[in-house]
Amino acid sequence: MEAVLWYVLTGTRGGPNRVRILRAIDERPRNANQLADRLDLDYTTVRHHLDVLRDHDVVKRTGDGYGTVYYPTEGTQRHWDLVEEIAEGRPV
Repeated sequence: MEAVLWYVLTGTRGGPNRVRILRAIDERPRNANQLADRLDLDYTTVRHHLDVLRDHDVVKRTGDGYGTVYYPTEGTQRHWDLVEEIAEGRPV
């Protein structure tokens, strides 16, 4: 999991936005529209990053359609100190 977090949060161009998304859904589960509003990002940008995070088992979702909410996986929660360490070193 640590290697995955380093890759998706630092190894690619979208890392800073993925960190912001992770922090927002750690506060409480949110859907893509709520994340777009909260983070002042385009909806399709948020959806793209959520897909990347899901593909790497960093976030999970529940529900269908626009009501689908996202939250960190247990693996991500276990390594939350690393997420914060990465966030501290990145301009988010």
